[in-house]
Amino acid sequence: MLTKLLWSWVEKRLVFFPTREVEYTPDQLGLDYEEVYFSTGDGIQLNGWFVPGRTGSTWLCFHGNGGNIGHRVAELVLLHNNLGMNLLIFDYRGYGKSSSIPSEQGTYLDARAALNYLLERPDVDSKRLVYFAHSLGSAVAVELAVAEPPRGLVLVSPFDSMRAMARIAFPLLPLGWLTKDKYNSLARIGRIRRPLLILHGEKDELVPVAQGERLFKAANEPKTLQIVPDAGHNDILEAGGESYWGALERFIAELDAEDRRGMSVRLTRPWENRWV
Repeated sequence: MLTKLLWSWVEKRLVFFPTREVEYTPDQLGLDYEEVYFSTGDGIQLNGWFVPGRTGSTWLCFHGNGGNIGHRVAELVLLHNNLGMNLLIFDYRGYGKSSSIPSEQGTYLDARAALNYLLERPDVDSKRLVYFAHSLGSAVAVELAVAEPPRGLVLVSPFDSMRAMARIAFPLLPLGWLTKDKYNSLARIGRIRRPLLILHGEKDELVPVAQGERLFKAANEPKTLQIVPDAGHNDILEAGGESYWGALERFIAELDAEDRRGMSVRLTRPWENRWV
């Protein structure tokens, strides 16, 4: 009980930094979108945006631990304009217009609800779903990918575990024992056998590139690691240039080639029984 209470305190003060007001929306940058709401298995209402694309592929987007979906509008526009897929981005519980308060287990339930919502849409091809995640969202996407393997998985600036991040961010606090099994992507990624792309800024000041490298080493083939020169944690989109977008384009081309070889898999509907 004490451990649970301590971890709850850590989550509220050191892990999640949600913003409630959604200041920016896709239409402000000329992007058509649909505002959507859906519920989790434990009855929490979540808010998100569905952006229709032109390619038939759909990417489920998982953002990091700060702000809300409104702070990802520029990235949505670039993804849509450059790559053309359908996009669903949503706020975890406690972020933006999503109700309740955030928690590790809550984010896992939120991810399942977002996937379930997509699979119920008639305009979404379940065989062409990709998980696209940044930072904390990478840990959420990895957990989901173990249970519900996607067509492909893209992790941007991922950490290998919360324990590793606690040691880096708060070396003087005894948080290692408390965070041992929290957001442990390193322990999970070896159970995923779908194409993987990891993008990590060479100069990431929050999540050292070594963490992305450790995840890459533990992952199964097929996999690609793209170190983005001169990019940090929060500017990888702007600083990435050809290194960033070229890697995404090649990844998509490889997925399309796999589909042509008849190796794609179908997802089943999932039934629901400040540093990263």
